[in-house]
Amino acid sequence: MRIRELRIKHGYTQNYAASCLHICQNTYSRYENGKRQIPTHLLLSLADLYHTSTDYILGLTDNPIPHLRNPTKGASPMPKITSILCLLDIQTGEVTELKRFPRLMEAPFFRGENELLYNAGGRVFRLNPATGETDEIPTGECIHCNNDHVLSPDGTMLAVSHSPETDWQSRIYILGLDPVTPPRLVTPLGPSYLHGWSPDGKTLAYCASRGGEYDVYTIPASGGEETRLTDAPGLNDGPEYSPDGKYIYFNSVRSGLMDCWRMDADGRNPVRLTDNGRNNWFPHISPDGTVIAYISYDPAEVRPDDHPANKNVEIRRMNPDGTDDRTVVKFFGGQGSLNVNSWMPDSRRLAFVKYELIEE
Repeated sequence: MRIRELRIKHGYTQNYAASCLHICQNTYSRYENGKRQIPTHLLLSLADLYHTSTDYILGLTDNPIPHLRNPTKGASPMPKITSILCLLDIQTGEVTELKRFPRLMEAPFFRGENELLYNAGGRVFRLNPATGETDEIPTGECIHCNNDHVLSPDGTMLAVSHSPETDWQSRIYILGLDPVTPPRLVTPLGPSYLHGWSPDGKTLAYCASRGGEYDVYTIPASGGEETRLTDAPGLNDGPEYSPDGKYIYFNSVRSGLMDCWRMDADGRNPVRLTDNGRNNWFPHISPDGTVIAYISYDPAEVRPDDHPANKNVEIRRMNPDGTDDRTVVKFFGGQGSLNVNSWMPDSRRLAFVKYELIEE
């Protein structure tokens, strides 16, 4: 398989390539590492994405020039994407557009009222919402960051999930923002995808695959031994601490669909929070602990264990105990729209990204 070298040659991240194929980054990573067979329809899409032939991707020829194909029978050209950064009022459902980007950007989150961070092209950027000005945050060797990143409780450090080129397995690093310090590896094992930082600053919570099972783990922010908190079969993902540190909110397929759950911070006493017949991902609790926002997929369109880009999705809200679960806004998005906790300090508004596909 040559999709890794093709992706690097085109300057794409795994997240971007996955979004073009309407699959999640984890699935694309398995294709790239040869751990999962690429379906025929995705093989055609990959050939279009990288402007080559399926034979070249499969190693059946060394000629990268694509075969001439009848355009009425071939796959459609890959569309360009516009990312629209938005602010959602969770109480009224009002959506305010903050900025449009002529490329893929993902996972916005606030660092105070006047600074918003996001991921694009494997790098992390900051935006002034008032002026629209952006600049890149220096992340040292971490230049293949995916959309799983979290601020320390005091806002002075940033933890990122970066895939080193040695094996392209995501691992977690911590770097300093004030003052700027180089990244420090926290999880030697991969893949590890960050989602939460405990309120006392001592512990990170993340999703990791160990032996082929994706579960929730914690590890000291200073490094050390990791602790497995879930063991239910299937995907367990998106762990995030409650503001008081007593609970971890996460999503799991243990019910048959992807649902939002809550457990004690040590992994005990799991409680199912959503039961609405949809696939529900990434529960993000507000800073004041009064409301949870999450992204939701139609199960007729998306498998429980997948959260692809470019789908018709919803942001829903519920109380911390799962009551008053309802839709707030519907839009075109998915992967990258609401991956991390993006609440503003006022616990009323949160950032998300919707997308537009532009056919060439």
